[in-house]
Amino acid sequence: MALPGSNDSRFSENEYASFRAFLEQACGILLGENKNYLIDSRLRNLFRDNELNSLQSLVAAIQAPGSGQLRQQVIDAMTTNETLWFRDKHPFEFFANELLPMFAKQKSSINIWCAACSTGQEPYSLSICVEEFKQKSFGLANVPVKIVATDISSRVIEQCRLGVYDAISLKRGLGDQRLQKNFTACGEGSWVINNNIKSRIDFRPINLKDSYYNLGKFDVVFCRNVLIYFSSDLQKQIITRIHQALNPGGYLFLGGSETPKGVNDLFDVKYYTPGVVYLRK
Repeated sequence: MALPGSNDSRFSENEYASFRAFLEQACGILLGENKNYLIDSRLRNLFRDNELNSLQSLVAAIQAPGSGQLRQQVIDAMTTNETLWFRDKHPFEFFANELLPMFAKQKSSINIWCAACSTGQEPYSLSICVEEFKQKSFGLANVPVKIVATDISSRVIEQCRLGVYDAISLKRGLGDQRLQKNFTACGEGSWVINNNIKSRIDFRPINLKDSYYNLGKFDVVFCRNVLIYFSSDLQKQIITRIHQALNPGGYLFLGGSETPKGVNDLFDVKYYTPGVVYLRK
């Protein structure tokens, strides 16, 4: 075994297996074989700051009583936060052009859940869609829309609540027109999202392995590009709980490469060009 921070990041089979088991138990993530480099790159500073000299010592530390903060730091570091504005475009277009007009005519309020929201680009993109819809549909402008956005990482939830993004992240999927209309420059190349977009979103730290009972009921759920990190059994559990959290006639958006176990038992597939959305049975 090599010490964390060295150039050799190989760990013994036993300590690697123990860490994989912790990560799956804590947040459902299946860490594949031969991912030593991932542990080394993401946890190196944490080893140093906590004066830990092996993966085995880290596993022991996060299993000790009172280790909640360290456990969360490990989860934060190992969670993938890859996202961008209006990712893939077509789910947001279908949401804005088909679902919002339909629900606005049928419902007194519209409730949306954005699961695994990462650093906030997806729920803020949804809120921008809502704002644009309200501005062009004056007769439906008074229908309230509420977005609940959740992520397992408390660190990124705090970042979401701030709503401040640098120029590099803003260029990933956000056009200049939307930037100028929905953000305010706040110095050093950063921009803060305007309150009319931010105010309809409730950001909460939630582990998808846990109960969703307190979140409420939803008309639309976005749970995209996260289930691929979980086992097939956990995928089925999450899909079942999402089904329970959706109102009758509710819609579920998944990532383009995701067809989780059990989804066809609980949802009808609705095709649109060029994607699919799942309708609650």
